[in-house]
Amino acid sequence: MSDIDPKTFLITGVSSGLGRAFAVGALAAGHRVVGTVRRAADAEAFAALAPDRALPLVLDVTDYAAIPSAVADAERKAGPIDVLVNNAGYGHEGVLEESSLDDLQRQFAANVFGPVAMIKAVLPSMRQRRRGHIINVTSMGGFITMPGISFYCGSKFALEGISESLGKEVAAFGVRVTTLAPGQFRTDWAGRSMDRTPRSIADYDGVMDPIRAARQAKSGAQPGDPAKAAEALLTLVTLENPPARLFLGEDALALVDRKLEAMKAEIEAWDALSRSTGFTA
Repeated sequence: MSDIDPKTFLITGVSSGLGRAFAVGALAAGHRVVGTVRRAADAEAFAALAPDRALPLVLDVTDYAAIPSAVADAERKAGPIDVLVNNAGYGHEGVLEESSLDDLQRQFAANVFGPVAMIKAVLPSMRQRRRGHIINVTSMGGFITMPGISFYCGSKFALEGISESLGKEVAAFGVRVTTLAPGQFRTDWAGRSMDRTPRSIADYDGVMDPIRAARQAKSGAQPGDPAKAAEALLTLVTLENPPARLFLGEDALALVDRKLEAMKAEIEAWDALSRSTGFTA
């Protein structure tokens, strides 16, 4: 612990999954962690991890009005936030035609609007102190897409775009922004952390039935290790010039490489049409 520069982390969604792994890793490294949970029982369990350095914050990130005062209270207790990790969120499974606009609004509330509200609560202090690191946990689904999770991919694409633009806005203030884009990790994301729209249109059976079967079969046997994801996160916060985006997992990298190749080929194939839209003298 004496070899590190102790930081104060604010990590959302620490009761399970990657959020829990991030918090456990940061605490083991000697950092202080303010962790958001939604239930009092989860708050007690989190505080027990390190009574002096694990500070639970009962907060639903979709309760935007509650966020500023909750973060201010956390900073009074723990000190200024050095690292914000926007991890809380969930997956929505369902083809677009079968899914409702309410499904879409809930997905964006948790995966986009909540993280932005958290950023707005910590950014003034980071800007004034001329230091800080905002890490938004997105997904390989924020760059590649798969059928059956269009709302989820849309929310992660949105957070990727917001993060990249924000990073350019705050770089001059010493505030860094990184999106952490995991592939498949051994968490309960495909279990209790996923909302599934009931099937209703038989035309989509050929697309959705194999996807749901494969996802459920793989749940609990995904290739990514959450503890190693936490190690990657802890490496990021030590870097003077961290990347704007870091993919995690060989599966993510393979799918990203495949998409980049396909994009390049498509751009080249339609180059003439793309260039045909300018004014001519």
